[in-house]
Amino acid sequence: MRSQDMILVSVDDHAVEPPDMFQRALPVQFHSVAPRVVRKKDGSDVWVFDGKQIPNLALNAVVGRPPQEYGMEPTSYDQIRPGCWNVHERIRDMNANGVLASLCFPSFPTFTGMKFAEIADKSVAAVMIRAYNDWHIGEWCGAYPGRFIPLALPMMWDPKATADEVRRVARLGCHALSFTESPEKLGFPSFHSEHWDPLWEACSDEGTVLAVHIGSGAGMTFNSMDAPVDVMITTTPIKIVDFAADILWSRVLLRYPKLRIALSEGGIGWIPYFLERADYVHDHHHAWTHHEFGGRRPSEVWKDHMVTCFIDDATGILLRDRVGLDTITWECDYPHSDTTWPRSPEILAESLVGVPDADVNKITHENALRIFRLDAFHHRPRERCTAAALRAESPDVDLSVKSVRGGVAPTEDGQRPVTTSDVLRQLAGAFATPAD
Repeated sequence: MRSQDMILVSVDDHAVEPPDMFQRALPVQFHSVAPRVVRKKDGSDVWVFDGKQIPNLALNAVVGRPPQEYGMEPTSYDQIRPGCWNVHERIRDMNANGVLASLCFPSFPTFTGMKFAEIADKSVAAVMIRAYNDWHIGEWCGAYPGRFIPLALPMMWDPKATADEVRRVARLGCHALSFTESPEKLGFPSFHSEHWDPLWEACSDEGTVLAVHIGSGAGMTFNSMDAPVDVMITTTPIKIVDFAADILWSRVLLRYPKLRIALSEGGIGWIPYFLERADYVHDHHHAWTHHEFGGRRPSEVWKDHMVTCFIDDATGILLRDRVGLDTITWECDYPHSDTTWPRSPEILAESLVGVPDADVNKITHENALRIFRLDAFHHRPRERCTAAALRAESPDVDLSVKSVRGGVAPTEDGQRPVTTSDVLRQLAGAFATPAD
């Protein structure tokens, strides 16, 4: 299939929240305690909430910048592409990239809304979560029906309240919930307890997919602090294997056969060996570990529940039958540093050479539309959904690379690779400098 004939649905992108969103989304009595954006003396914009500041870091919104400027320095709204936070410009950037529809994870609240969950007054936290979800579903996704897959935030401190929110947003057309790869690392009971049963039940009842993004547990982990930061960037997607094993061997999948879970930004090339290993462990050890899969093998149970997601993964495409063809979905990752924007169709096509059109369609859009319950073709005819057709709708989008400033400061001699410690020092400085 030609790249221009593909229909692309991305199940992992990110929205930088507009600076006035809470003023619009909240009742007036909550405006005084709502998150707000403050411009600092260094020119960066930060969110201020509950006495803390949360910068928008460059690496989260570097789309359109030269790679040498990637880094962790705080940015302002006028330094990033308007498509990061302005939904109208986002649609134009999606068109220019030939992408029909997008699922967008949050930025400043964190993937699981922990910036709200951490405050003492949980009644205020609940108001903030509902306001965020209403803004995301109604304003962000609602502005262009059929172009976005809605995604809600949980109330991590209360599974019953989260279950109620799942049911509430389902009535608004939202059938995806962002969740963590490790509740225990966030201070909550693990997947292996009964604590989360109300949530699993609600998601099963409503057909809501749990979207578990890499880094949604304890964040980044490091084997050694003086290693090149490339080590962390290389291994971060694959580390979702810990969650994959945890949930596969938990009681959850057997107890809730309708539950679907997406491994957001986790890649797919590692999955065939993971499933092979899980089956081997079950065959060799279940007699003494007493773990059963109801007469099935772990790999069979996996393919009934898991949604796999990749940005650029030629190995996974070659092994797509072992991954589970009906589970595979594609990601653009706009505006993060791994994004393939604005050449997603061309880059993806390189991995799809020789793949039958029926398989291409499943991978690029059919699986995503089915699993996340988006009826995109109800809103526009199929022939207007191809990469070529979408690009023709926004031919004037500026795709040139634009220098802003910043990035990780050069090392002393300009030659030593940037290490994890270098990045963490810059990150610490971004959070430490007080807002004006």
